[in-house]
Amino acid sequence: MRRSFQKGGNGGINMTPMIDVVFQMIIFFVCTAQLEQEMFSEFINLPDSPNAPSMAQEKDPRTITIEVDEKGKVSIARTALTMARLRSVLNKTVADYGKHGITIPILIRADAGVQHSHVKNVMDICTSSGLYKIAFVAVKDSID
Repeated sequence: MRRSFQKGGNGGINMTPMIDVVFQMIIFFVCTAQLEQEMFSEFINLPDSPNAPSMAQEKDPRTITIEVDEKGKVSIARTALTMARLRSVLNKTVADYGKHGITIPILIRADAGVQHSHVKNVMDICTSSGLYKIAFVAVKDSID
């Protein structure tokens, strides 16, 4: 068989679809990054700690961040929860993950002015649900 070639034709690759895909990916990553930042309340005043570890370390994607504001109100991802609802959410999470559920890390973002009893109640609910990997979020003091 004989092939025929056009003379003078443009032999380049059409870049338009590739550019469209790149722009779609950029938009996706920008929106995702903003969504992750908006999951936490800006009204929580975190306590200072000279020994606070860096959050740059790799975080387990299963991590549950529980916020406790100054008045003792509890929320996850900006959704206010009662203590009973928090218990049911944590129990369901452990049940969904099966035997690996007990290794789910919990981060508690408690306001610096919150009474310790509110934080203790959250910790008690976590441990009664079988979640023992509990850590606290604090702001590292800058040494001047």
